[in-house]
Amino acid sequence: MNGYRLFSRAELRLEEIVDYTRSRWGDAQAEAYLDGMLARIEALAERTIPWRTIPAELGVAGYYARYESHLLYWRVLEDGAIGVVTILHERMQQVAPLREAFLEPEP
Repeated sequence: MNGYRLFSRAELRLEEIVDYTRSRWGDAQAEAYLDGMLARIEALAERTIPWRTIPAELGVAGYYARYESHLLYWRVLEDGAIGVVTILHERMQQVAPLREAFLEPEP
């Protein structure tokens, strides 16, 4: 089964991204960014765009892709769906938040 599930940390990050975008650029931009990010996640789940393996030096096994200024991180779940573990801004420190996120159990 393809599809995707969001881990709790990814859901929280999506809420933060929408809130920040809304406060800076308004409702329309926040909705457009959210819609675009969810469309990217759906395309990843459908395997219609390339996946990149997370570099081994980050200490976790999974995949990532960029959506504008954010990096989406996921792993493949037992049923073949992707589990989006977290979403980090490109300017954020990646290693510690990423390792913490990958410790979270499947949704």
